[in-house]
Amino acid sequence: MPGSPLDGHLRSLGFDVRCARDGADAARLLADVPAGERVALVDPRFVGHLHALRLALTDPRFPLSATTGAVTAKPEARGSLARALREAHGGGAAGGHGPGGGTGLAAAPRTGALADRVAAALEAGGEAPHRAELGSLVAAVPEDDASRAEASRAVAAVDDEAVRLRSAVKARDGFFTTFFVSTYSRYIARWCARRGLTPNQVTTASLATAVIAAACAATGTRGGYIAAGILLYCSFVLDCTDGQLARYSLQYSTLGAWLDATFDRAKEYAYYAGLALGAARGGDDVWALALGAMVLQTCRHVVDFAFNEAHAESAPAASAAGPVAGTPTSALSTRLDSVGWTVWARRMIVLPIGERWALIAVLTAATTPRITFVVLLVGCAFAACYTTAGRVLRSVLRRSVRTERATRALADLADSGPLARAVAAAAGRPVRRLPSLFPFAVALVGGAVLAATAAYARVDGPWPVLAALLYVVTSGLAVARPLTGPLDWLVAPVFRAAEYGTVLLLAARSGVNGALPAAFGLVAAVAYHHYDTTYRIRGGTGAPPRALVLALGGHETRTLVAVVLAAVLVARGADFATALTVLAVAVALVALFESIRFWVSSSAPAVHDEGETA
Repeated sequence: MPGSPLDGHLRSLGFDVRCARDGADAARLLADVPAGERVALVDPRFVGHLHALRLALTDPRFPLSATTGAVTAKPEARGSLARALREAHGGGAAGGHGPGGGTGLAAAPRTGALADRVAAALEAGGEAPHRAELGSLVAAVPEDDASRAEASRAVAAVDDEAVRLRSAVKARDGFFTTFFVSTYSRYIARWCARRGLTPNQVTTASLATAVIAAACAATGTRGGYIAAGILLYCSFVLDCTDGQLARYSLQYSTLGAWLDATFDRAKEYAYYAGLALGAARGGDDVWALALGAMVLQTCRHVVDFAFNEAHAESAPAASAAGPVAGTPTSALSTRLDSVGWTVWARRMIVLPIGERWALIAVLTAATTPRITFVVLLVGCAFAACYTTAGRVLRSVLRRSVRTERATRALADLADSGPLARAVAAAAGRPVRRLPSLFPFAVALVGGAVLAATAAYARVDGPWPVLAALLYVVTSGLAVARPLTGPLDWLVAPVFRAAEYGTVLLLAARSGVNGALPAAFGLVAAVAYHHYDTTYRIRGGTGAPPRALVLALGGHETRTLVAVVLAAVLVARGADFATALTVLAVAVALVALFESIRFWVSSSAPAVHDEGETA
């Protein structure tokens, strides 16, 4: 073992290699390792690729991981590994070899190797280790010279580094990313890995590049717009590189999850602001279009997450006619996927981040900010209608039983404040007996009345305030019963559209100088809070603390405050813009403080979020 290729592989992965004579000796050696370090048990006969070992033994996302001939445990799971090692080595009903050379394990080991018996014992104890998808990579424990030679030939036939580079790229990406970025960004990721750069550093560089691009756009000159478009493309290349670097080197972290999840939005919306500032320098006010683009894009993301969360673990509902085989939409989707070009067309039509940023970059360099925003709004609106219509059809035609976790996630995503919670508590049991479509219907009615009033009534009159009070009531009624209906995943997107849209309409119609930029800042701050909530739920840690939601007021309270401010201050001119600015700063400070505290804490999920399709 010492001096062998396996010894070199393990040391290159950061392990200090010790040889054990048997299971008891292995248990002793593992116990001697300091409590805060990862440990691994690898069969000395192991034959395989270095990257197979890397995937199995160094991925920080999983407390227990295994592959053929190897098993590893992070510090928090070492107790489970030690227990499984005792069972696998000591025999008995729970593990070890039974009479006739068989095994008493409930989950049979893949080979006779001690590491595989330990992995089987973990599975039998309900703590199944994660097993990475190796694809063409080899991981084997040969029993004789012939099988060892065969395994060695299989290792030599596959280029380990080529597989590692391919696996650094997302399996499912957009057309632009696949053919115009990932073809070379994976090599940038490898270059970064070999020089010790981390994904977080690349993510920060991407943000800095986007901010510089926004500053160039803010100059309002043709040269500035051209530079902004080029830099935005470069920022996207770095944005792809950080994820590829994380997958290439398995550098996943809690801070990385937060940075990757939030910086994409910060970059895009900062760029919107830069374009609006540049247009203003040229005498064209496009702040309403910039805010509209941010509202639309944020609502699209909420729709995506709410739908996926609602159906992530759902099971088809029981039917008197038997099990549900599918829906017309799913059947059509399957048929379209069988035709190669339609797959790319369907990925492009939804304007994922790659196509969207490419569109923005080209239009910025070649046209004006107004044309850029108009085309972006039209494209995103079409994409939103296309995806939402299909999801509504699937939800209605194929009923499913929503899990308790998904139901709770939808309620957390609603961001209900004290006023809505009070209405929900007062509504009580009568609302629970209403049809399953009631939450979505009442939320839609309340949001529509509020938006129509903000769009057509006097901003400084009483009607918007009355509509906002009605919105508070309908918002509470919408969450008074568990969100288990087929369309209840649309409740949160309706709330987002109502809140953001109302702020946009009030600022646009107020005629107050500076109101729209202030409204842009307010919506950006609130959207950050909602994205933070989304990624906490996605990471499995639940919504932010209730105290934070109450401190920020909830969507209905913030909407009511904005409407009241407009009614009282619009006649005073600049006071309304100042009030929106103060509200934006307050929301941003509170949300950022709690978000940063959480994501750098030990309770944050150690995952790398893949985000939307690039």
